[in-house]
Amino acid sequence: MATRESKSGTLWRRDTRGGRSIRAGTPIPAPVLRCRRKFLRFFPGGFADETYIDWERGYKWAAHERWMTVLAPNAFRALLRERRFSEIASHAVSIESRTNLLFSFEKMALRDAVKPPEGAEAFAAGLYEYLHGRAKDERRFEQWCETVAALPRKQTRVLTWPVVTVFGFVAQPDRHIFLKPNVTRAAAREYGVEFTYASRPNWDTYASLLDFAARVVRDQRDLGPKDMIDAQSFIWVQGSDEYEE
Repeated sequence: MATRESKSGTLWRRDTRGGRSIRAGTPIPAPVLRCRRKFLRFFPGGFADETYIDWERGYKWAAHERWMTVLAPNAFRALLRERRFSEIASHAVSIESRTNLLFSFEKMALRDAVKPPEGAEAFAAGLYEYLHGRAKDERRFEQWCETVAALPRKQTRVLTWPVVTVFGFVAQPDRHIFLKPNVTRAAAREYGVEFTYASRPNWDTYASLLDFAARVVRDQRDLGPKDMIDAQSFIWVQGSDEYEE
């Protein structure tokens, strides 16, 4: 069933079997429509576009697949039981290092933080609890922020939004999203949504981002978003200098 856009910004789906045009929803707000058009100018095939997969989705999904090879829940739990904390930290840092998600100074700060045995243990135990613990999402996120804040620090601080959010995003892209503050704030303005932001990692900001991402997935569902990788990539296109027109 093909999708087209009317002049008013209403989406219509054409039933190719019966030749009927079926209204897909109410008119799209102007800011959302502008963002949609920008995304499609770069990636006409939506989230299945070959260039999109090459530029945005492919390497993020590859990182998730590498994660699941060595740190899937059962493997992660077994490594914790055997107190192989440095191995867990090494796997996590190595997987992230093959992406461009963190700045170089964040990568360095993270490597320094998990190098001492006490840093590796705190990181490994805290990350497992964040990803697989039984507490509510808010409490798990807050505890994870506390864990990262307490990691050993040489020069650059470890507690940044990208460091706090990157491992959830790589490990569980069906539920967690990655936050680059400046890009996300710019994208929220372009999209016309209220994004509650504070520079120190906190649950209210993260929950606000999850709401933003859910709205993107809902608004752009006919383009075929699969998970938070697609939501994050759409947001990145709106706010990043890499996609200036």
